[in-house]
Amino acid sequence: MVELTLPTNSKVGKGKEFKAPNAKNVKVFNIYRYDPDDRDTNGKPKNPRLDRYEVDMDSCSPMVLDALLKIKDETDSTLTFRRSCREGICGSCAMNIDGTNTLACTKHIGEVAGEVNIYPLPHMPVIKDLVPDLSNFYAQYESIKPWIQTQSSAPSGRERLQSPEDRSKLDGLYECILCACCSTSCPSYWWNSDRYLGPAVLLQAYRWIVDSRDEFTGERLDDLEDPFRLYRCHTIMNCAKTCPKGLNPAKAIAEIKKLMVERRV
Repeated sequence: MVELTLPTNSKVGKGKEFKAPNAKNVKVFNIYRYDPDDRDTNGKPKNPRLDRYEVDMDSCSPMVLDALLKIKDETDSTLTFRRSCREGICGSCAMNIDGTNTLACTKHIGEVAGEVNIYPLPHMPVIKDLVPDLSNFYAQYESIKPWIQTQSSAPSGRERLQSPEDRSKLDGLYECILCACCSTSCPSYWWNSDRYLGPAVLLQAYRWIVDSRDEFTGERLDDLEDPFRLYRCHTIMNCAKTCPKGLNPAKAIAEIKKLMVERRV
């Protein structure tokens, strides 16, 4: 795997060009390509490259993911990317499009003036093409124990209930789809991803901290009381700007910090 440091990685070379013959309405897509099995004469992996694809927009649906699928189906079957729901729900197709981390399935091609530049999520090891390695990201998510923890017995024959007021506290939190757009746009996460949990995981942590049905709030806060796991956030706000669901991870992190202070008083 290679480490993609920035969307405009200077090591990325010029790649192949694919024309759209006889097309009148053409849009150009410059797509990051990297294959660990593609090696030079010395057996070393070749540097990443940008391949240039012309797409006939008269026969293409309007989203960036539609163009990627058209390229893969009709032009270059070796192009590799993740996708699933096509509805902005699963987060699989998160990538860097036109310099911003977003979902390819909800990014309208018409929003991009000129050529469309597509890279994998930045500052993540790249497995192949537009597929980053999210192993560390998901391990951090697992570390916060993202499920309800209780000590008391469950009510007989019914669910654990919560009031409408308590339920409303989860709005703006439960909608997170773990696409990693916010974490991979955060400079603090770029520099400290081995120890800092990052905006997405901390938003998820706060979601369980404020859930009225959970009985391990103190233990959850204890786990986050660390100079790196929580306090590397410097409120740069990249996370809120790039979230495709319109969430505000920075606010959730600030709320966790407030709870840390309140319990010391």
